Amino acid sequence: MSAPAPTALTCPRCGRCSLPTGGPFCPHCGRYLATLQWVAQPPPSAVPPTDPPRSRAPYAGAPRYRFPPRWGFPARAWVPPPSDVVGSPGLPPAAHPILGTAVPLLWATAVVSALAAAAETWRYALLLASRSDALESSAVAASDAFVTSAGTIAPILAAAAGALLVLWTVRATHVAAERAGVRPSRSSRMLVVGWLLPGLNLAVPGAVLAEIEHTALGRPAGQRPRPSRLVLLWWVLWASGVVLSAVVLAWSLLTGVQARADGVLLHAVLDLLAAVTAGVTAVVMTRLTRLLAPARPVRRELLVLTGPRRR
Repeated sequence: MSAPAPTALTCPRCGRCSLPTGGPFCPHCGRYLATLQWVAQPPPSAVPPTDPPRSRAPYAGAPRYRFPPRWGFPARAWVPPPSDVVGSPGLPPAAHPILGTAVPLLWATAVVSALAAAAETWRYALLLASRSDALESSAVAASDAFVTSAGTIAPILAAAAGALLVLWTVRATHVAAERAGVRPSRSSRMLVVGWLLPGLNLAVPGAVLAEIEHTALGRPAGQRPRPSRLVLLWWVLWASGVVLSAVVLAWSLLTGVQARADGVLLHAVLDLLAAVTAGVTAVVMTRLTRLLAPARPVRRELLVLTGPRRR
C-alpha cells in the first residue's frame, strides 16, 4: 500500500502551488503558507465579577475627629457666575488701574532698596578695614557713588509707590463699602491723614487693610475684623519701618566717628527692611484687589461653517 501524495499548498500572495515538504514558506515569494486565525478575547476588566455586589453600609452620620482638623480651604470671597451676555464681563473697580502701576513700582523699589542696603554694607566694611590699613581711593569713590545713587533713587521710587498705595487704599475702601452696602468707617481725608501723620501711621494703615479684607471676604459688617497672616505680617513690617526711620533720623543728629559708623549700619538695616516691606505690599495689594474684583473669563462666539460653501 502506497502513502498518499502530499497535498499542494496554494500561496495566498502569489497564487502558486508548492509542496508541504518544501517548508512553511512559499519558495516563490517567501510568504508564510499556514493559515492564521485571529481570535478576539475581552480583557479581564470587561468580564463582570462573579462575586455578588456588596451592600452599602448604613449612614453613620457626619465624620468625627479626635482632634480639631488643621486642614481647611483658603479664605475666598464668593464669586458670582459670569454673565451669559457675550462681551459684558463686568467693569473692574477703580483700584485696578492703580494696581497695574503700583505693583511694578513697588517691586522696583524693593530691588533698589536691596541695592542700597548692599551699598551701605560695603561702606561699613570699608570703615572696618580703615581702622588698620589705608583704603584705595578708587574703592572709596566707587562706594560713595554706589551709596549716593542707590540712596537717591530708592526714596524717589518709595515716595511714588507710597502715593499710589494711599490712593489705592482710598478707592479700595469705597469699593469694598459699596459692595457690602455700608458706609466707609473713615473718610478719604482721614485715610490720608492716617497714612501721613506720625503716630497714627502705626495703626491706621494696618486697620484699613484689615477692614478692606474683612469686607471683601463678605464677612458681617458688625463683626470685628480679624486680619490674615499676610496682612499682619505687612502691619508688623510697616510699623517696624516707621519706628526705625525715626530712630535713623534721630541718630543722624549725633556727632562722632562711632555714631556715624553705627548710622551706616542702621541705614543698611532700614534699606533691607524697606525692600521686604515693598515686596510684601505688592503681594497684599494684588491679593486684596483680586478679592474685590476677581477676574472673570470672557466668553466669545466662534462661527463655524459646516455646510457647503456657496459661491
